[in-house]
Amino acid sequence: MVQYATRRLLLIIPVLFIILVVVFALARSIPGDPCRSILGEKASVETCERFARDHGLDKPIPVQFGIYMGKVLQGDLGTSIRFGRPITQILVERLPMTNELGISAMILALVVGIPAGIISAVRRNSVVDVVTMVGANIGVSIPVFFLGLLLIYLFAVVLKDTPFALPPSGRLSPGVSPDPFYLLWEWQAEEGSFKYLLYEFISNHYVFNAFITADWEVFWDALKHLILPALALSTIPMSIIARMTRSSMLETLGQDYVRTARAKGLPSRVVVLKHALRNALLPVVTIAGLQLAGILGGAVLTETIFALPGVGLSVFEAITARDFPIIQGFVVVIAFIYVFLNLVVDISYAILDPRIRLD
Repeated sequence: MVQYATRRLLLIIPVLFIILVVVFALARSIPGDPCRSILGEKASVETCERFARDHGLDKPIPVQFGIYMGKVLQGDLGTSIRFGRPITQILVERLPMTNELGISAMILALVVGIPAGIISAVRRNSVVDVVTMVGANIGVSIPVFFLGLLLIYLFAVVLKDTPFALPPSGRLSPGVSPDPFYLLWEWQAEEGSFKYLLYEFISNHYVFNAFITADWEVFWDALKHLILPALALSTIPMSIIARMTRSSMLETLGQDYVRTARAKGLPSRVVVLKHALRNALLPVVTIAGLQLAGILGGAVLTETIFALPGVGLSVFEAITARDFPIIQGFVVVIAFIYVFLNLVVDISYAILDPRIRLD
């Protein structure tokens, strides 16, 4: 197990390198000039030439890539052309929003999708099964951006004067401000140091930060702002997980050992949850891992629609402004998370089914 995990971790290096090459090339193939995208269309030729020299954009593409790779190997993801700030600092501010959104959407997809699939399998061809699968097919078919706009209209416009009203955008309500845990607990860290960035990264997860500091006003306000985007983002993975769970459970419930368990007189609940579910979860784990990666990709649309300051919105704005360092840095981080999640899924196979050995 340890050797397998080590090999997979080492394989991340060439994968990330290939991703870097592809993203670096694609970013520079985007039509438009970073100078005029950032300084405006009326920027003079002299101004744009100086802008290119200041940001190293006047050098040949292979030279630019070599310089960038040298910085990456030193742990430096570069500096934003648009903001003039290190990419690491921007990631510390923006990635927590995407984390909270992705985790909330995935929890919602699993909590609803798996039970729905189990119930559909156990009550096959019943009204419940038909309704659940029709709902799953509709959920898979609705685009995230369309569902997001529908949810905003319903909960922020139609129901705005009712107890069911929910905020349509943003991360916190005006006037609501979280207090970082490390300031309340008087933990000291030099600004710009790794410890300081780590503290900031943790505290920028508003829901978690508010929970550990018992700031319930911020906690509930942050949760309310997460409900609509998490619901919009979770619909497709929720539907896919429900369909996969149903299919896997139906196959498992037809196995001999399940029929033997029923013949022994075991309660149906024990047969389904203890004997059938564990084996049925193997393909569901794979799908869940892939869907979590898809959630990271779907965050671009979701964060744009709900005006959430996360990685997705940042990448969208960076593409618009031709801010190459942000595009490259953020995509590499997302790619690392994706590869790491695949490793976790593979290892979970051996945990769920001891017959599987990872060599």
